Amino acid sequence: MINVKIIALGKLKENYWNESEKEYFKRLGPYAKVEILEVNEEPFREGDDPEKIKIKEAEKIKKILPEGGFVIALHERGKEFVSPLFAKFLEEHSTRGEVITFVIGGPLGLHESILNLADIQISLSQLTFPHQMVRTILLEQLYRTTTLLNKKKYHY
Repeated sequence: MINVKIIALGKLKENYWNESEKEYFKRLGPYAKVEILEVNEEPFREGDDPEKIKIKEAEKIKKILPEGGFVIALHERGKEFVSPLFAKFLEEHSTRGEVITFVIGGPLGLHESILNLADIQISLSQLTFPHQMVRTILLEQLYRTTTLLNKKKYHY
């Protein structure tokens, strides 16, 4: 069973994101232990220094990052996978007994300190998505991964 923690900046505000998250938690139940840890975003306005905001958010993330395990920062310039290779990649780390921790940034992205402490940076797409949507996309890919690993019909 894959053991995953997702550290996400910001809360899900719209009900449809909450509903999609619930659906994927239900689907993932037999195959993976998934926990989401939400970190409050720093408020900012136009004219604020984005680096200062990202530093404050990075400090919050570091406080709740589990010790040990394997840390994956989601980043637009990260490594891209096709789904079957992503499944194989996650399987390798989960069979070592590692907790796999994904870190999702907020509207400004992740500070370099978080990107540097991650074991790997991955990109879910070259496109940019709202960070709330990324949670659903990641959960869907985790579900796809678990069905591939368990030889269930989902990925064609």
